[in-house]
Amino acid sequence: MTLIKSISGIRGTIGGIAGNGLTPIDIVKFTAAYGSWVINKTNIRKIIVGRDARISGEMVNRLVIGTLQGLGIEVLDLGLSTTPTVEIAVPAEQAGGGIILTASHNPKQWNALKLLNEKGEFISDADGKEVLDIAENAEFAFAEVDHLGKVLEDNSYLQKHIDVILALPLVDVAAIKAANFKVAIDCVNSTGGIFVPALLRALGVETIHELYCTPDGHFPHNPEPLPENLTEISKVVKEKAADLGIVVDPDVDRLCFVCEDGSMFGEEYTLVAVADYILKNNPGNTVSNLSSTRALRDVTERSGGEYHASAVGEVNVVNQMKAVNAVIGGEGNGGIIYPELHYGRDALVGIALFLTHLAKFGKSISLLRSSYPSYYISKNKITLTPEMDIDALLLKVEEKYKNQPHSTIDGLKIEFDKEWVHLRRSNTEPIIRIYSEAESETVAENLASKIISDIKEILKLN
Repeated sequence: MTLIKSISGIRGTIGGIAGNGLTPIDIVKFTAAYGSWVINKTNIRKIIVGRDARISGEMVNRLVIGTLQGLGIEVLDLGLSTTPTVEIAVPAEQAGGGIILTASHNPKQWNALKLLNEKGEFISDADGKEVLDIAENAEFAFAEVDHLGKVLEDNSYLQKHIDVILALPLVDVAAIKAANFKVAIDCVNSTGGIFVPALLRALGVETIHELYCTPDGHFPHNPEPLPENLTEISKVVKEKAADLGIVVDPDVDRLCFVCEDGSMFGEEYTLVAVADYILKNNPGNTVSNLSSTRALRDVTERSGGEYHASAVGEVNVVNQMKAVNAVIGGEGNGGIIYPELHYGRDALVGIALFLTHLAKFGKSISLLRSSYPSYYISKNKITLTPEMDIDALLLKVEEKYKNQPHSTIDGLKIEFDKEWVHLRRSNTEPIIRIYSEAESETVAENLASKIISDIKEILKLN
């Protein structure tokens, strides 16, 4: 059993002993801490709750809502929803915060409480630590019987989310409808199975081949939208002669595409393609995290904008986007953040913008993909002993490559012309994760091997 307490939320496996898994006791404890924090921070006694379709979702939902009621907080329950939908609902309803019950791409035995501030954005590092401190010290007081919170259900936010997407100037429903796209979708039996078909129909897509769109939480494959997990939709795209495939994760904040020949468009290139379309119509700055593909930088600079890198983590990307007034940003895991709508990863707005882009491009999705610079990312790791001073080790690697452009805002990223390597320490294990990118897979892997060799040499000298 696993329980991970981080600044952005509480994630764990269902069951087990309290403190070692996401048990009812842990759910109540951390919900009470968060609810108390919202009251102290905003003086607003209203919180939005929504969930993905996980098997444990209904149980977790009841515990969360009951706890918030016990604190005297009014709860607006969106029921089966998506992460970006809850993010939109929080400021729309003038709530003090929001909780999304989802473990994102983790398997079915996991669930989590994702925590939002009054802007509908993930809470900051400092705020997250406050919540954890409140939980640790049990600093919460429950309301007396005459002051318990009310619970209201609101099923209107599916349509509200779609409506605000359709109203965006760069979403062209007429162009999408005229393209007469035939689309296959894989929604991994979560809430994307409700939201994605509804959005596509609103965009004028009439032919939709639905794969795993029953929101019962029984994930038919590993729900992370990686190529090795998408073999079935690849076959469906080819068999049905679809123009493209669309894949989302369980809480619909990650997005990837399948080309008409069944090949992967590339999760890293979701953001690249959407950014390309935005920049063609609204030139400006872009942001992604340090471990994302260089292709976004290339596309941005080609349009006359400036590319900026942030530390890994959605909240860090959002903070950097605000700092540089970025017109588009996100993460290489298929996360699109379009500030014209809201500051959160949103697969639904990504679908609308991408389909508009593809319709105006007027050619196949594989030809669109070939119009972008091709890079390959190699992902490796090196395991160290628990007593190892990883920070000191990274400093020695930095010293070795001090004459190369490098960044230390999140571990160590070293640039070699158009190639790079990014070293990040794990927060939970004695591991250094090593990401490298180059214009060929072989070069990317060789670059990672060189850095790993350097690390081993430094360890020998110690």
